[in-house]
Amino acid sequence: MPVVFIGVGVAVGLIVLGFFYYTWQKQLTEENNRIKTLRAQKTELEQIKQQVETFEKQKTILQQRVATIEQLQRDRTGGQELLDMVANTVSRTENLWLTEMVRKGNTLSLEGSSASINSVANFITALKRSGYFQKVEIKESKQDEKNTAIQTFVFQMSAEISPPQAAQARPANAPAAAPAAKAPAKKG
Repeated sequence: MPVVFIGVGVAVGLIVLGFFYYTWQKQLTEENNRIKTLRAQKTELEQIKQQVETFEKQKTILQQRVATIEQLQRDRTGGQELLDMVANTVSRTENLWLTEMVRKGNTLSLEGSSASINSVANFITALKRSGYFQKVEIKESKQDEKNTAIQTFVFQMSAEISPPQAAQARPANAPAAAPAAKAPAKKG
């Protein structure tokens, strides 16, 4: 009888151990499959991450280009418009002549001569009032020593170009505002 009990105990022990072995083996296989799946996902995510980094670099480069283009658009002032504004201001100032005009970025350097200091002052005032220039600064103004027959003054000045806001707000290809239509005159 003790042999039967020992045999039954060993059989039950083997069945229990077999059940645990089978269960643990199943769990181990599931975990190995999950590890394989996660490694495959990791590989895919690393590839996607590299693509995202590439796109981020391209995005940064494109944003820099767009920012540069926008800055150039803001800083751009048509040469024709600038020349017209300066020409109109010079023509309204008596006894003043420009001999040199150089534009670097938003700074306009002007050199010229005039018959009086008042003409130079009037020119500076006209530039400021145009709304097209700010920070108009005279660098030098002195009597011309080369021309002794006639009293003339030479000057050097600089001005920061700042087009009026209305001109910037309207797109370049948009037509200017149309004049208002006149009402027909009444007879009588």
